[in-house]
Amino acid sequence: MERARGGWVYIITNRRDGVLYTGVTGDIARRAFEHRTGAYPGFTRRYGLKLLVWMERYEDIRDAIRREKAIKHWPRAWKVRLIHDTNPDWRDLYEDLA
Repeated sequence: MERARGGWVYIITNRRDGVLYTGVTGDIARRAFEHRTGAYPGFTRRYGLKLLVWMERYEDIRDAIRREKAIKHWPRAWKVRLIHDTNPDWRDLYEDLA
């Protein structure tokens, strides 16, 4: 069986300790840019979620999808802790993608 291409799980927000959105993508730079520019209508554009504050890479997109589904069911406090553990200043990681 051929291995599926890689993927990313990410969390974006509008500000430190603000609204959180967890997503999954095969192209984190493109997806983060789409969020920043409000390319698509919906939850993230409505709440101005543009800051990429957490991301995790997977070799197989199916693993990324499983992780995203798990995180979406977590309590908010767990997601905040996940961000604080790797990005305590809630710095926008978009700049790191270039």
